[in-house]
Amino acid sequence: MTITPTGHPVSTGDRRSVPLISTGGRRSAPPWWFAAPALVLFAFVVLVPSARGLYYAFTDWDGLSPDFAVVGLDNFVGITRDPDARQAIWHTLVIAVSITIIQNGIGLLLALGVNTVIKSRNVLRVFLFAPAVVTPIVTAYLWRNLLGPDGAVNSLLGAVGLDSWRQDWLGDPQLALWAVVAVVVWQFAGYSMVIFLAGLQSVPKELYEAAAIDGTGPVQRFWSVVRPQLAPAFTINLMLSIIGGIKLFDQVYALTGGGPGHATDTISTLIYKDAFTLGEFGYSIALAVVLTIIVAIASTGQYTVLARNERAAS
Repeated sequence: MTITPTGHPVSTGDRRSVPLISTGGRRSAPPWWFAAPALVLFAFVVLVPSARGLYYAFTDWDGLSPDFAVVGLDNFVGITRDPDARQAIWHTLVIAVSITIIQNGIGLLLALGVNTVIKSRNVLRVFLFAPAVVTPIVTAYLWRNLLGPDGAVNSLLGAVGLDSWRQDWLGDPQLALWAVVAVVVWQFAGYSMVIFLAGLQSVPKELYEAAAIDGTGPVQRFWSVVRPQLAPAFTINLMLSIIGGIKLFDQVYALTGGGPGHATDTISTLIYKDAFTLGEFGYSIALAVVLTIIVAIASTGQYTVLARNERAAS
């Protein structure tokens, strides 16, 4: 047996023993060029296409011809004058706000419901979360059939004597947008539930017991004890739902194609139509830039407010 410079005994008879060599508690930082391959790939995949796309937003490029002209801010000015673009921006904001409020409200209620001692809670969690793992385009085509004029929803309403409630859910301009919101909420409310449930299960039981001893009711107990502990869950859920709602494309295009007319067009569906149907790539890229700006403003502002509330709750 020998003694290392650090005073730790090491057996010399055991070939598997490794001497302990002290480095003084300091770890040398890896060379910066270790990150070079990832940075090069990021630049090639993200930065360069983004910069080229931003450039084309100031042109009249049709997506095919190598010849195009720089038109300055004409595309962005055209957005402000285009009634379809203004309507699409409004629809995008309505969908994003509605999904954020309704989805997280239902998700929170579901989380509170399954965060109990009922025997079927684990089965309920699985069933409620299951729609979130289905591809959105598959869910949209399923609901397009269910909400059709002769679909299962109208058939069920007729079977129970509610013929007056039968509607052309996706063909009525007054209902189509809310039908899209309902489908998205149906699919992702369980996703929000899981995040809230994780927050609820992290609340110390001592807080519940102390609140019960103080004689607080269920509503006051939730508002004063549970809600502050759910601040991180609220931040995650609200950020995901607002950004997802602003960028929504799959469900809208599969359910209604932006119709009837332009009743459910969003910025994303309008980008697709202008680029691949009308060949106005420069204009559609300008719309994409506007979409990016809206997402950046909404997410930054929301995160600032939620982070401040989260610090106050802690």
